This record gives sequence, C-alpha cells and structure tokens, in this order.
Amino acid sequence: MDFLSIDKRNRAANILFYIALTIELLLMILEKSEISFAYESYVFRVTFLLTFVAVVITGHNKKEWLVIALLLGFTGFCYVYQGKNDLLRLATFLLATRNIDLKKAMKYSLYLSGAGFIVIMALAAAGILGDVSITTDFGRHVQETRFVFGFGHPNTLMGCSYAILLMWLWVYGRTAGFIPYLLVSLGVLGISELTGSRTGMLVVVLTLAVSFFARVMPRWLLKKWFYGVMALVSPIVCVLLSVYAAYMADWVYLNKGPYDARFWNLEEKINYRISNIYYAAEDRSGIISRWQLIAGKGHESYFDMGWVRLFYWYGIIPAVLIVVLALLVIYRSYKVRDLWTVIMVFSLGIYTLVEATFVSRYIGRDFFLLVAGVYVWDLFLKRGDRGETAKAIKNGEASDVRET
Repeated sequence: MDFLSIDKRNRAANILFYIALTIELLLMILEKSEISFAYESYVFRVTFLLTFVAVVITGHNKKEWLVIALLLGFTGFCYVYQGKNDLLRLATFLLATRNIDLKKAMKYSLYLSGAGFIVIMALAAAGILGDVSITTDFGRHVQETRFVFGFGHPNTLMGCSYAILLMWLWVYGRTAGFIPYLLVSLGVLGISELTGSRTGMLVVVLTLAVSFFARVMPRWLLKKWFYGVMALVSPIVCVLLSVYAAYMADWVYLNKGPYDARFWNLEEKINYRISNIYYAAEDRSGIISRWQLIAGKGHESYFDMGWVRLFYWYGIIPAVLIVVLALLVIYRSYKVRDLWTVIMVFSLGIYTLVEATFVSRYIGRDFFLLVAGVYVWDLFLKRGDRGETAKAIKNGEASDVRET
C-alpha cells in the first residue's frame, strides 16, 4: 500500500526525528536557564522512543540492519550494565540522521538555540529570571565579578556563545563576508571578556584564526596534510593529553608521587582541573588506574576535562568508539574537502580537553552529532559528496582538490 512505501516511511521518520531534535534542544535551553525541571529522565525516554521508531520505519537493507542491531545491542548492554541510557540514546539519535537534510538541521539548531539563549539573557537583564553577574571565588583564590546573564555560571554562558559560534561557522562560515565575520567575532570575544573565561577566549581566538584563514585562502588548506594535522591534534593529541592528566592524578594522589613545582604551577593556571579528577569523582574513580573497559554503575560525578570524563563516565571501549567516530568524520571531511567540519572537530576537541560542556546527557548540547551521524552514514552507504567538492572546484576554491 502507498502509505507503506519507502519514501513515505522515510518522510515520517524525518518528522519524528525533528520532533525529537526540537524536544532535545528545548530541554537543553531549559537546563541552561535557572528554571528547575524534575522530569528530564521521562523526556529522555520520549526522545529515545521517537528516534527509535524513526530508525525502525526507515528503509534499510540487510547489511544496515545488522550494523543497527550490533550498535543497539552494545549500547543496550551498556544501559543495563551502567544504569544510564546515555549511549543508547546517542546511538539511536545518530542512526536516525540517515536521511535528514544536514544543512537544514544545522540551521534549525542554530536558530532555535540562539533564540533560546537570547530569551535567557533578556529575562536576566530585565530582572525577571536569573542573575546578570555573580561575585565570588571561582577557584582562583580571589573574589571576582563575572557576568552570567541568567545562565547560572560564567562558563555556561561562555560555552553557549562558543556553541553558537561553531554552528554559525559551519552554516555560514564558508560564504560569509568580512562584516558578518567581524560582528560575530566581536560578539563572542566580548562575551569571553565579560565571563572572564580564559580557556574559552583562547579556543575562540584559535578557532576564529583558522576559520578566517580557511575563508580567505581555502586552497591552501585543501591538501591532505591539513586534514592529517587536524586529526593528529584533535582528537588524537587531545585524548593522549587527557590520558596523561588522568595518569598524573593517579601518580600524585594515589601513589603519593613526589612534589613537582611545575605540576602545581600548571594546576594553578588551569584551576586545579587535574586534582579535581581525583577529588570530584566518587570513589576517586576518575584516575586512570580505576578506569574500566565499560564503566559500571555510580560513575556519574561531574568535573572538568571532558575527555577524561568521557572515559570515566562510560568506560574505555565506548570512549575509544567515540574517538573513532570523530576520526571517521574527519576522514569524510577530507573526502569531500569540507574545511568547516574538520575545523569544528579540531576546535571541539581542544575545548573538551579542559572543559566538559559537550560531554553531557543532553543531546541538544551536541550539535556535532548531526554532522557525525550524516557523515558516517555517507561513508557507510558510499553516498556522493552532496556537491560540495564540485562547487569548490567551480568557485576556484579547490583547483587542486583531486590531489592526494
């Protein structure tokens, strides 16, 4: 019957996906505000069910069903073993991106997130909900006044503006002119200054510098070496540094390592993030000697250093699979000469080295998942490059695009 045709089922699956995406984005915006919401776990189940149904009704061949069964089987086991459904929800969300229009989905996420963040800031500025600024000791052993504009913590405001920057660069960075670049750069850098986020400022400056170079002279960055360097720095070097940080926390605190002035000087500069790996995690299980292949129940403590938290929360095997996912996205970006996706991965990897904003059970925070899901599906299905390479050649931006 007509309503059972593949096209009809795929359209229905996309509708279900957008409903789930909308709910996840709204829940993320609510979580960023000062509004308390006690029913998150129930909402997570709803969005999981929506994406699961979307996966089931989408037309798949036998090979795809096998991969889907293996992925859902593994993450389902993790759910039972760990007591949290984060990985299972993540897997179904990625699988449900099979047929979405990626550019439309990214624009939708950018506009809805941006509108939500503006509302939060406006409510705080009007004195209705949340503080405009907070004066306290933010871990630097000095009283500081830093702006929050309704987000509860200056780093949360910085993380949200950083996310908007990355989405804007992905959607508009390849075509935007000087004035839009200038306005966006000044806006994000201004927020960095108001929040006093040193880490955020450094990552934003680095991201803008690479993005500006990619916009002005893209042909210089379309060679294999650029994608190789990006992959080496992020995620590979960032993950290795995180593993070393977890090792240092283990050595200094568990094994009573020798006092080293250089270590403590570094700790002071990064607000004792390495020490927090030991102290913040329940049962001190954030240090490397207590990592598990698949993390069990109770691994739910919060601390900075996002890559370390990934290994601590979910275990070595899931974390490695996520690293492989990032590398596959970079490989796909190389195949279609997509500078903007690889810049996104590069920037996020560095930011996640010291912050954990994007290591979260709130899928709405992780706009990168939209790109990751579609790009890995593209590789698996051997789909074309959606015209990006051809357009680059036509515009004279990639005359050497076929050089390998």
